[in-house]
Amino acid sequence: MNDLSNYRKSYEKSELLESTIPEDPINLFHRWFHEVKEFGGIEEVNAMTVATIGMDGFPKARVVLLKKYDENGFIFYTNYNSEKGKAMLHNPNICLSFFWHSLERQVIIKGIAEKTDDNVSDNYFASRPDGSKLGAIVSNQSEVIPDRTFLEKQLKALENETVGKEILRPKHWGGFLIRPVAIEFWQGRPNRLHDRIRYTLQADYTWQIDRLAP
Repeated sequence: MNDLSNYRKSYEKSELLESTIPEDPINLFHRWFHEVKEFGGIEEVNAMTVATIGMDGFPKARVVLLKKYDENGFIFYTNYNSEKGKAMLHNPNICLSFFWHSLERQVIIKGIAEKTDDNVSDNYFASRPDGSKLGAIVSNQSEVIPDRTFLEKQLKALENETVGKEILRPKHWGGFLIRPVAIEFWQGRPNRLHDRIRYTLQADYTWQIDRLAP
């Protein structure tokens, strides 16, 4: 067994104080997102972990790319028939998390998933490169396949079929909007006394702000 007990780091780059945060967590997320984008040196600042409870009853987490966020929530796109798509349709209570290690920050979002409207998915699909569109059509995501050649042959055949034609979004592919019910912001601090601020959505759609022990 590899002993990793000496892997330690002191977190000292910033702080998270009640006196400097907004009343709305989306505004704070926006601030942090752009600070990481401008100063964090992270190639894909929109990479996030999506954790779901699968049809087999086990949790599963995977990294996907956030494609939009606003006051309504957070949007990403996937195959609705994939393992995560089926999981979210069966149990829409999911968790998103961002870990921006260069600024020693983490954001954890508990929310409820719902399909985006068709026009939202159509517009995003239309904006994708043709190769990505064809890949979404060819891949029966999460299904067992014999080998990679199987996929490549299907892609080549579809490329030939769609020359000069509009590539439309398949109905089994589209967006999920995650409406947040709680958002926690974590800022690393010295001596493991990290800052943890949690926003919890209230019945009147305001946000309760609490500091949590690290």
